[in-house]
Amino acid sequence: MPYVNIKVTREGGPDGTGPSAEQKAQLITGVTGLLQDILGKDPATTFVVIDEVALQNWGVGGMPVQEYRKQAR
Repeated sequence: MPYVNIKVTREGGPDGTGPSAEQKAQLITGVTGLLQDILGKDPATTFVVIDEVALQNWGVGGMPVQEYRKQAR
């Protein structure tokens, strides 16, 4: 019974709040298909959860992602 947790920031979506419902459905379908194709897992028992995280709550490289991006430019 696979459980996959996808975490994304609430940005970049059509209204700036994160992935659209259609994009989330594509992620769920795609991940489920990969687990079936590669590991032979049953889609009926595969769970995919998508968590949206506010951008200010996401960090990388020891700093808030917004600051990290500024330094990466």
